[in-house]
Amino acid sequence: MKHLGIKLALFINYFVFAILLNSVGIVIKQSLANYGVTETEASILEAFKDLPIAVVSFFVASFLPKFGYKNSMLLALALVFGACLYMFFGNSFGASQVLFLCIGVAFAFIKVSVYSMIGLFTETKEQHNSFMSSIEGFFMIGIASAYFLFPAFFDAADPNAWLRVYLLLAGLIAVAFFLLLFTKVDVDIPKSEGSLADDFTGMLKLVALPLTIFFILSAFCFVMVEQGIMTWLPTFNEKVLSLNDTLSVQMASILALSLAAGRFLAGQLVKKIHWVALLTACLLISAAIVAFVLPQALNTSPQTIHSFSEIPAIGFIFPLIGLFIAPVYPLISSATLSALPQRMHSSMTGLIVIFSALGGTLGSRIIGMLFEHVGGAQAFYFMLIPIAVLIIALLLLNKFIKDYEHAHPQN
Repeated sequence: MKHLGIKLALFINYFVFAILLNSVGIVIKQSLANYGVTETEASILEAFKDLPIAVVSFFVASFLPKFGYKNSMLLALALVFGACLYMFFGNSFGASQVLFLCIGVAFAFIKVSVYSMIGLFTETKEQHNSFMSSIEGFFMIGIASAYFLFPAFFDAADPNAWLRVYLLLAGLIAVAFFLLLFTKVDVDIPKSEGSLADDFTGMLKLVALPLTIFFILSAFCFVMVEQGIMTWLPTFNEKVLSLNDTLSVQMASILALSLAAGRFLAGQLVKKIHWVALLTACLLISAAIVAFVLPQALNTSPQTIHSFSEIPAIGFIFPLIGLFIAPVYPLISSATLSALPQRMHSSMTGLIVIFSALGGTLGSRIIGMLFEHVGGAQAFYFMLIPIAVLIIALLLLNKFIKDYEHAHPQN
């Protein structure tokens, strides 16, 4: 298969960061139990992860083509290797903040590099959509792995036992580092002829495009929904559905697996169904799940549940919302990037990462505050607002993508 080596390296890097990035919900739950913090205080971990992603992406997006995508990914892996060791030995809420700060900085390098390189492997919009959905689906498999990896280290007799997972993760990161180090980048990466200042200015000019504005709004709303649910689902399972420590984390894997399945499936469906029609139908179903399925959580038993057979139906049904929200992010990203010339992909990816990170931070923060003040069962109702805004934004995004392509037929 053409470009197999570098494609494999991209998938492995994305897998590693999927585990690290989306362990934030698990770490929040452990912090509530072990470090004596409140839900609102614990929700700051999402900001420690997402705000560095936004800030770093803003400043490095135009720089990475010059520094080298491979060098960027190697630097990112080295940084999180040290952060995992620090978390193991630090064993405090402060150490977890440092961990997610490093993860956020590193992921900015990884995501801008990966998204920018996809356009080098694909020749048509359909190929771009399919590859984007596949790699994001693989990302969700990494997330699902985290929901089984972390509980494997839980020990009721030793509250610090779970930290040993970071030694294993450090080993996995080291393997990913050396695999990438010895992988040849077998594609030609276009270099900008302008200065870094020119490249940076070019990224800022992108913000003025109507296409960019409505993409940013779409990405912001989607990640607010996805991260808000994903981050707080383990806590929802424990405090609302009364699942025990291990089950509350393991059952959250259903969301990640449904997200993965949704993205792999979307990669095939988008070849036959226009992406706007597909996403509109998916979002309407998602809103129906929130409005009509979530209320069942109010009828659950307060007694702690210790086995899968005792889990109420909502514990299995609500996480399936991931199947329907899953296609949104890769398809809007692909539709936007494939409308732009390759030289603009790194800058546009920087904007994608920035506003995705801000949406994730805001969504998690709002849900955390609602969890504390109105209760977990009611907190997720907030998601109906960004879902409604997202449907409108998608229709306008599609319009402005068509306008841009008509005005720039040579791109």
